[in-house]
Amino acid sequence: MPVAETIQPFACGGAAACLASAVVHPIDLAKVRLQLYATSVAAGQGPKPNFVTVLATMIKNEGFKSIYAGLSAALMRQVIYGTARIGLHRTFSDILVERNGGNPINFGMKTLSGMASGSIAVCIGTPFDVALVRMQGDSMKPVDKRRGYKNVFDALIRVTKEEGFLTLYSGLLPNILRGMSMNVGMMACYDQAKEMVSHYITKDPDPNKPSLPTQLGASMIAGFTAAAFSLPFDLLKSRLQDGTKYKGIIDATTQILTKEGILAFWTGFGAYYTRCAPHAMIILLSIERITQGYKYLFIKN
Repeated sequence: MPVAETIQPFACGGAAACLASAVVHPIDLAKVRLQLYATSVAAGQGPKPNFVTVLATMIKNEGFKSIYAGLSAALMRQVIYGTARIGLHRTFSDILVERNGGNPINFGMKTLSGMASGSIAVCIGTPFDVALVRMQGDSMKPVDKRRGYKNVFDALIRVTKEEGFLTLYSGLLPNILRGMSMNVGMMACYDQAKEMVSHYITKDPDPNKPSLPTQLGASMIAGFTAAAFSLPFDLLKSRLQDGTKYKGIIDATTQILTKEGILAFWTGFGAYYTRCAPHAMIILLSIERITQGYKYLFIKN
């Protein structure tokens, strides 16, 4: 198989992931800040904000550029993590389809592919996730405790020097669980939803070439399932990677459950879904067009 064809799912997946991340970054930042609110200096000093008031307050107090804090880390994370999770899922799925005689694989196999690709990608991309969370939540801390990272590379270097290399893998377990659940909710559910929407609603003549309405419907479903499946693990990951208050995943889970209640694990669901739905839709819709352009440029038959 030519090199260009081999790397196609990775190159196209990474490009789509970076595009989506850049578009939804302010919403992602608001989500992280809502998750860290209970550990911040402002906790208990008034009603808990929502993601709209978080962004409005930031723009008012820190300027418009503040809502793009950590963008370099977000894009670098997608270059590593997004490229790996999307590319590996497509690669694994194609292998499973080939072994199934070219026929569509069942949801169990799609889930297995999503879990495997998600967990591998997280192991590669977690250091950039740590940098992203810290850069997004830095201004929430008291002035004397702010880290003031200049960019993603400064964050990675300083964390390693000041706190040790293993700190870059803080929250790895919940991050792996988040990556697995996110990929199942997004990629596997999208593949399944696309088949079901095509068969029962849009009646596409060729299931292998879904229409735009089919892609839109399936991506909306995938955005919801991705958010619902992964948010509890995302919250644990954010709290642990912020580097304060908790000793580990069990301690974090116990403290959140006893002090904040079980629904706290879905804190910021509105912001998270508002992020996941367009993020999933941008990735899943743009990747089709990016792939067409890539094939035209590099895989001319």
